[in-house]
Amino acid sequence: MEYKDVLDTMTGEYNNLTKSGRKAADYIFAHRVEAQYMSITALAEECGVAEATISRFCRTLGFSGYNDFKLALAKASGAPAADDEVGIYGKVLPEDSITDMCKKLYATNVAAIDQTLAQIDEENVGRAVKYLSAAQRVYCFGQGGSLVIAMEAWARFITAAPQFQCIEDSHMQAMAAALSTPDDVILFFSYSGATKDMLDVLRPARRRGAKIILVTHFAKSPAAAMADVTLLCGSKEGPLQSGSVAAKMGLLFIIDVLFNEYCRTNPALTEANREATAGAISAKLL
Repeated sequence: MEYKDVLDTMTGEYNNLTKSGRKAADYIFAHRVEAQYMSITALAEECGVAEATISRFCRTLGFSGYNDFKLALAKASGAPAADDEVGIYGKVLPEDSITDMCKKLYATNVAAIDQTLAQIDEENVGRAVKYLSAAQRVYCFGQGGSLVIAMEAWARFITAAPQFQCIEDSHMQAMAAALSTPDDVILFFSYSGATKDMLDVLRPARRRGAKIILVTHFAKSPAAAMADVTLLCGSKEGPLQSGSVAAKMGLLFIIDVLFNEYCRTNPALTEANREATAGAISAKLL
């Protein structure tokens, strides 16, 4: 299907949809910009239908799933580009000077941190650090662009605590989760909170009793329903913006918050460990 045809296809198939499917279509027609930024859980709730209804709705229209549908919606004729909302300076345009482009990107990234700060929940941060401090092992997991963030979390924490690990391969992540224990913590980064590979990791970890700390943008997502603690990052990211720097800025800010609170909670241990790791690499510097 051509992406530009998605709205026409919805119109053409409208009378063939179920009652619940028409409710979804009505909402999307009225809120097609907002729908681009919603998780399947959030959209289902707004439409007053089940997630399975949204999945069936997308397949009825000829899409493989919800994410494929969102991408088509973002590309549909008349739909705004995913980066239209980039802070006070507006969208980056071809005619912008480099200075103007930099100002717009700066505004976008600062806004992402501001939005993340506004969603920081002290109680959740405290619970997350409590789990991290008591863990025998902490697995830093993510997939795709979120894996880069998981690696950054591991690189930050490994300077102060040896129990942090990062596994890159999704199969290895699933195997580690399948052997996790109640003394382990899964620190999972997923902007959407709704990927198959992520659920393949979190489901066995949940069954094994490991604590799950999720860092995501969506409080209502399949992963959030399985997490012991959910920490929210700011910055709206459309389907055409996957892996945006602004979203990463929000995620990195949460890592910094967790790391500093972890060090404040365990001062003697972390200070000694940070001195030891700094000494280990000092000889490598010119």
